Amino acid sequence: MTASPTQPTLSEKDITSIVSDGLGAGVTGAEPLNGGTFAAVWRAGLDDGRQVVVKVGPPASARILTYERDVIPAEAEYYTMIRSQAPGVPVPEVLAVSADPAWIISSMLPGTPLTEADSPRARAELGAAIARVHTITGPLFGYTGDRPSAADWPTALEAIIDALRDDAASWNVPLPPLDGVVRRYHDALAAVTRPALLHFDLWDGNVLAGPDGALTGLVDGERYLYGDPLLDFVSPALLRRIEDIPGHPFVAGYGAAPFDDSARIRLALYRIHLYVLMIAEGPSRGIEIADGRHDHLTALLNQELADLP
Repeated sequence: MTASPTQPTLSEKDITSIVSDGLGAGVTGAEPLNGGTFAAVWRAGLDDGRQVVVKVGPPASARILTYERDVIPAEAEYYTMIRSQAPGVPVPEVLAVSADPAWIISSMLPGTPLTEADSPRARAELGAAIARVHTITGPLFGYTGDRPSAADWPTALEAIIDALRDDAASWNVPLPPLDGVVRRYHDALAAVTRPALLHFDLWDGNVLAGPDGALTGLVDGERYLYGDPLLDFVSPALLRRIEDIPGHPFVAGYGAAPFDDSARIRLALYRIHLYVLMIAEGPSRGIEIADGRHDHLTALLNQELADLP
């Protein structure tokens, strides 16, 4: 697979230099890990016997989406918050982090991604773990720093989607008409009054399970934000509607109540947000509009828009 333009080209020498700067340790060997399309991720063995993960952010020349600014340091923030406020949730330990150049060194968690071997047990345990994460409350709705945020959830979500629409426009990526969609459902969104800590990117590649099927790791927390806990119900059933999957293990493990009309509206809006994001990010990842992905995501987006009451 061709590397994304946002992924820097690295060598074992580069990883050795980062580990030396961050930990003062030597490297006995290093190799790249596959799965993501934003940062470059390597596994490194240290001369003290530890295995660590080194994630390096995009080069300065890369164009990224508005919300992706400063996401490597944000990953360190996410793991640190969880380890201190939701102990027992299996996230990596942050060993060293740098904002410029952007990299993070973290502990290596055991297990393999659900993309390689499915595990209903891990999905249920993920639901329970995320329920604990959601007890952490943020200072605002949306993202940290100078990225989209607001004092209330409807305003934050609209700002988040509008930023993605601006990103898409700057790359000449076509989107369906979206004016007024979020505002139309202000009351349903305004029911969310506490900004819960959200992972957002809970697709199968970021969930690790052991040989016995137990959850062993939750990784790639760099896209965290604060908002409605239901936002975290979208990616565990990527490109599907989790509310229409009876007995989904994530929902069962979370202990969620049945989805009422308001929840279904909000879930639809959050899928719209995700599809807009996935469409907008295509050019930054080197994906041509004509490759079929854009049309497939646009069809899913249009269906969600059409099915909103």
